Amino acid sequence: MTPSPHHARPGQRGDGGAGGRDALEGFSAVTRDWFTAAFAAPTPAQAQAWAAIGKGENTLVIAPTGSGKTLAAFLWALDRLAAVPAPDDPKQRCRVLYISPLKALAVDIERNLRAPLTGIRHTAQAMGHAEPDISVAVRTGDTGPDERRRLATRPPDILITTPESLFLLLTSKARDALRSVDTVILDEVHALAGSKRGAHLALSLERLDALSPGRPPAQRIGLSATVRPAETVASFLGGARPVTIAAPPSSKELDLQIVVPVEDMTDLDPPPGAAEDGADGPAQRRSIWPHVEERVLDLIEQHRSTIVLDRK
Repeated sequence: MTPSPHHARPGQRGDGGAGGRDALEGFSAVTRDWFTAAFAAPTPAQAQAWAAIGKGENTLVIAPTGSGKTLAAFLWALDRLAAVPAPDDPKQRCRVLYISPLKALAVDIERNLRAPLTGIRHTAQAMGHAEPDISVAVRTGDTGPDERRRLATRPPDILITTPESLFLLLTSKARDALRSVDTVILDEVHALAGSKRGAHLALSLERLDALSPGRPPAQRIGLSATVRPAETVASFLGGARPVTIAAPPSSKELDLQIVVPVEDMTDLDPPPGAAEDGADGPAQRRSIWPHVEERVLDLIEQHRSTIVLDRK
C-alpha cells in the first residue's frame, strides 16, 4: 500500500516564526547572510518547504506564482553543494537534477540560478571563505552532440533537463553521470501528474533510484501551482514513499481600477490635429478612442510590461 502523504504544519503569517529568521537556521552562515541581504524575510512557502526539505523529506511545495517556490526548492541544494566538496571523480559530480516539462522553463531556470550562485560566491569571498564552484548545465532536445558528450564525461553539479531527455540519459551510457544525484526537483508537477508523460517520468524516477542500489534514494521536491487534491499529486511525486505537503494559505489581492480617460463622456474634445472646420466629420471629432489610445500609451510608458486586451 502506498504511504499517505502528510501535511506540514501551516506557517504563521507575516514574519511567521518558521517564516522568519528561524527558517534560515539550518543553512550555513554564508547562505544565511546572502539571503538576509537579498530578501526581507522568507515567504511562508519557503519557510514550510525548508522545514521539511532540511529533514530530508520528500516535499511537495504548493504555492502561487511569485511565492518563491523555485528558491524554496533550490536553496538547500545550493547550500549543500557549497559546503560539501565535489567528488574526486568528475563523472560523479552531478548531485542535483532539475526536471521541467517545458524546454523554455528549463532555460529560464538556468538563467535565474545565476543570481543566488553569484550572491553566495561573493558573500563567501567577503566572509573570508573559499568561493564555491557550482556548475549548472541544460540538457534538452536542443542540446548539440558535442555538448551531450561533454555532459556525459564531465557532468555539472546541477543538471537541468526535461522528462524526455532524462529518459534518453537513463537508457544510454550517460546514465553513469546520474549515479550521484541525491536531489531531484520536479517543477510544474501538476502538469504531469495523471498524464502519459507523467507515467513515463515516474518510471524514469524509479530507474534513477535503481542506478545506485547501495545509496538512499534521491530526495524528491515537487513544485506546483494551487492544485486539488494535493494528495494525488503528492502520491505521484513520491511513488511508494511518503511526501510532506507544504501548502501555506494564500490569497490573491487584486488592485482593480476603472479609468475613464475623459472627465465627461458627453462632451468630448476633438482629438489632437482634428480640423477646426469639422471637415473630418462630427463622429470622428467626438470619438472617445483617441483619448483611450492616449491613456493607454501613457500607461505603457509608465510600466515595464503591459497587456492590452481588445474585446471587439
